[in-house]
Amino acid sequence: MTALSVKKLTKIYSNGLTALKGIDLDVAQGDFFALLGKNGAGKSTTIGIISSLINKTSGKVLVFGKDMDTHLAEAKSLIGIVPQELNFNSFEKISHILINQAGYYGIPRKIAIERMEIHLKEMGIWEMHNQPAMKLSGGMKRRLMIARALMNEPKLLILDEPTAGVDIELRHILWKFLTKLNAQGTTIILTTHYLEEAEQLCKNVAIIDHGEIIEHANMKSLINRLNVQTLLLDLKHPIDHLTTIDGYKHRLVDDTTLEIEIDSGQSINELVNVLSQKNITISSMRNKTNRLEELFIRIISTHKR
Repeated sequence: MTALSVKKLTKIYSNGLTALKGIDLDVAQGDFFALLGKNGAGKSTTIGIISSLINKTSGKVLVFGKDMDTHLAEAKSLIGIVPQELNFNSFEKISHILINQAGYYGIPRKIAIERMEIHLKEMGIWEMHNQPAMKLSGGMKRRLMIARALMNEPKLLILDEPTAGVDIELRHILWKFLTKLNAQGTTIILTTHYLEEAEQLCKNVAIIDHGEIIEHANMKSLINRLNVQTLLLDLKHPIDHLTTIDGYKHRLVDDTTLEIEIDSGQSINELVNVLSQKNITISSMRNKTNRLEELFIRIISTHKR
């Protein structure tokens, strides 16, 4: 079954800006789907229309077969939204934020209280449930947003940049939770600026640019187009020189930073083993360039041709 079906969706704002140019998009039930695009590409407009926060100009949106034009309440009851911006009352108690959210869906208070406890415990903020939301750290506020979106037990969860501005530890906690939620049957749509995040979590991906879907593919096949990635490795111990690493193009940036290229046929584990044989220990690594930007450049240039 199709969880989300978007047909010929357009949005023209009153100032004449065409944000969406008749896009088509299908997301299968049970999918973990990435919607990628640069700022202003049309991601947030698409999410806004699906969540009924923005009025479309034309086109169709169906959620598990429910047409949002004719069965809006039914369609909305199937969706949970985690917006990019924090949009709750910071002076309100955390427990009240969730219970009130359940009330919008007609969920009885007894059930709402039970769900509130379950989801706050899942997010690791149950101990704060009687505190006002302003007491939470930035990362905990993100967790609260997700807990709130789960109160109606949505079949489709949409997350708009859920890890923006959070630290690495929290990002991995959220990744683990979302993977578990998806394995339990929830269809998830994720927008993100981090290709690594989409690569880690998502099975399929669409790329939007200037209001058009320019790519719709399986994530693995898309990543394989990036034949080479350049890594910067922070070394645990300084080294003076490194003459050769068989099978890898590399250079020493300084005595504790190694720049190295790996292609799609080489794994990072293999690289770590090779370096270990040379008594080189890595303390951390990162991509030299933004892989998402690199991917965009390749796809967009092909699209323009």
